[in-house]
Amino acid sequence: MPGTILALFLFALVVVTIGLGVRTVPQGSKYVVQRLGKYHSSLSPGLNLIIPYIDTVAYKVTTKDIVLDIPSQEVITRDNAVIIANALAYINIVAPEKAVYGVENYVFAIQSLVQTSLRSIVGEMDLDDALSSREMIKAKLKAAISDDIADWGIALKTVEIQDIKPSPTMQHAMEEQAAAERARRATVTRAEGDKSAAILQADGRLEASRRDAEAQVVLAEASQTAIRKVAEATQTGELPVVYLLGEKYIEAMRHIANSANSKLVILPADLPAAVRGLISGLPPGPR
Repeated sequence: MPGTILALFLFALVVVTIGLGVRTVPQGSKYVVQRLGKYHSSLSPGLNLIIPYIDTVAYKVTTKDIVLDIPSQEVITRDNAVIIANALAYINIVAPEKAVYGVENYVFAIQSLVQTSLRSIVGEMDLDDALSSREMIKAKLKAAISDDIADWGIALKTVEIQDIKPSPTMQHAMEEQAAAERARRATVTRAEGDKSAAILQADGRLEASRRDAEAQVVLAEASQTAIRKVAEATQTGELPVVYLLGEKYIEAMRHIANSANSKLVILPADLPAAVRGLISGLPPGPR
């Protein structure tokens, strides 16, 4: 009986020892082995053997790409505008022993490093550039942190600016500024329209005045010619003069008849005699 118990104990010890000495690492992972509390080796995917009771698997590290969500934060630009930005970092652990021994918590460390670098990069840019230059920010961010995390055995695949936008207060101020700018442009447009209309009206009045003046000159020249003809006619006979003055006389009577203040217009019975009376009052023409 005691021999049987001893045999079972030894069998169990062998099984446990074999279990401790054989390690199967799944694909996409690496195990960090310590020997007597000190780093010894890293186990690759597949079947691995270690020394039981001396070697221990201290850390199990994934070698797949890891996506780190960088929390949103407020960033102040060079022109003192406040924007909110966050990012995504894609990393891969290439040296597990450096990742677990080089930094206490590589996830928190990388998040803090990206946030700090992002504040520094955006702080050197104006608001408009920061909102429209994601690719430039991404390139600068990747260059800023790649070397630092390489010391931890981590490769930065890429970093993406997930969102970058003005803070609610800044966005409200920008909307008010845009509304004011639109109102200013509308005012300028109306003013320019009024100015153009006034110039066109003034040009129209000027042209009308010029045309009126030209018409007055033409009428004056016509009157001068008519007067000269009348003066010449008074020397050769009265019929042309009677005709001309009679026409003017009738036209004057027509204007008087159309006047709102006129109630009654009396024409002479003998119009030629009346015209001759007007002619007799004219001074004699030049001989």
